[in-house]
Amino acid sequence: MLKDNEVINNLFGYDGLKVIQRTDMFHFSLDSTLISNFVSINQKVKKIVDLGAGNAPIPLMLSLRTKAAITGVEIQEESVSLARRNIELNDLHKQITIVQGDLKGINKRIGHHQFDLVTCNPPFFKVKEDSNINKNDYLTIARHEVKATLDDVIKETMLLLKNSGTFAMVHRPDRLVEILEIMTKYQIHPKRLRFVYPRPGKDANTILIEGKKSNPGGLKILPPLYIYKYDKGTEYTDEVSDMFMRRANSES
Repeated sequence: MLKDNEVINNLFGYDGLKVIQRTDMFHFSLDSTLISNFVSINQKVKKIVDLGAGNAPIPLMLSLRTKAAITGVEIQEESVSLARRNIELNDLHKQITIVQGDLKGINKRIGHHQFDLVTCNPPFFKVKEDSNINKNDYLTIARHEVKATLDDVIKETMLLLKNSGTFAMVHRPDRLVEILEIMTKYQIHPKRLRFVYPRPGKDANTILIEGKKSNPGGLKILPPLYIYKYDKGTEYTDEVSDMFMRRANSES
């Protein structure tokens, strides 16, 4: 049963996935769709972790691509409740598990060097001394590094991944140098990088990056991804439209 401040929305995909969202909390966005489609998944991937899972859009979308066991880690109690209800709503409780807790040190609870893949759509913005924010606000926690920094995310990823395991993240271009430095620091070496542009003629506003806990080298810069076809209007490019049409377990 829905509460007064809750709505049910369709989650992108033709398989009827739905998601319960609260009007006062962070909603899933195109970023979740982009990273869920970008990350490399094959039949060898058996165990996945999504850090900062929110109300579980990435675990739900990944379930369209793989039968692997998926664990979502989320610190906010209200988001955990929504995530678990979303999993039940979509009858995915046998595949997806949500764990409430701080991602820092979560490997001690769910498995040290046990996972084939870690995904994350982290908070994008640093908290500065002069930042005027409410550190307990749902939206602030989702958008700002209040509970976990970029370093925290990548360090924990290193502790969760098996050797040769994969890490995939969506972030912003202005932090790319920092991302590359921290990934290298924790021996997760960048292998694939893609710049995302809102439309032709505009600067990139998103990056998709994938690394492996393996030997350095081998970074590939992929072709640009454009969200909208034209410099004006809201018609998605064919590639983005295809993301919304993914069918269950179409591993790629």
